[in-house]
Amino acid sequence: MEKLEHIGIAVKNLNEANKVFATLLGKPHYKIEEVASEGVRTSFFDVGGLKIELLEATRADSPVAKFIEKRGEGIHHLAFAVDNLEACMADVSEKGFRLLADKPKDGADNKRIVFLHPKSTSGMLVEMCEEKKYQ
Repeated sequence: MEKLEHIGIAVKNLNEANKVFATLLGKPHYKIEEVASEGVRTSFFDVGGLKIELLEATRADSPVAKFIEKRGEGIHHLAFAVDNLEACMADVSEKGFRLLADKPKDGADNKRIVFLHPKSTSGMLVEMCEEKKYQ
């Protein structure tokens, strides 16, 4: 894993959270995007090369909705950039970490993603993300 790419924060109301973070950081979000497959609407802030991703559930059965119901708003995941997602998946599996999916999914911000189960990462949901490559 190359670097911490972003920190995901689960929020109940994306519009309100955007206002809070824009005031706190002194700049607006640079993107809002919906990832229908995950039942989430996201926004991104760039903070010195590290991104903050705010996540709002768009349906009650989404992972973010379940997270908020169980734990409340707050840090949802840490995302690490990788060069080769499939190779990294094989590597972490070999090391005993549990993946939440067998293959990558399309995520927000032009990324392919996969998550590691929090039970195998000391309670933290970890995302590995790779920039989508176009041919």
